[in-house]
Amino acid sequence: MFGSLAKLVERQIKKAQAEGQLQGLEGEGAPLPDRSSEAQSDPAIAAGHRIMAQAGVLPEEFNIKKQLDAARKDYAVPTDPEERKASMSRIADLEMRYNMARDARRSFMR
Repeated sequence: MFGSLAKLVERQIKKAQAEGQLQGLEGEGAPLPDRSSEAQSDPAIAAGHRIMAQAGVLPEEFNIKKQLDAARKDYAVPTDPEERKASMSRIADLEMRYNMARDARRSFMR
């Protein structure tokens, strides 16, 4: 069954190419995005995340993770002990918020 389905799909792709329907699409000629991190995750969840990202909507934990990565980079900059302490406090806060958001999403997905 899958062999005939693959042949049908291949014919449809070739037909669309011949008719020029696959030209001028968004991202044409650009390299495919790196999705190596998705190899270890559930394909359905990875697809859902991609769809949300393309729509500009991401789970809260993704935004917090970006802030956390930036805060970790910023931690290396200050030399004043008080500034480093404040930076470390921000990292701890973001780590806690990130873990809470991740756990909430995981419990929701069960």
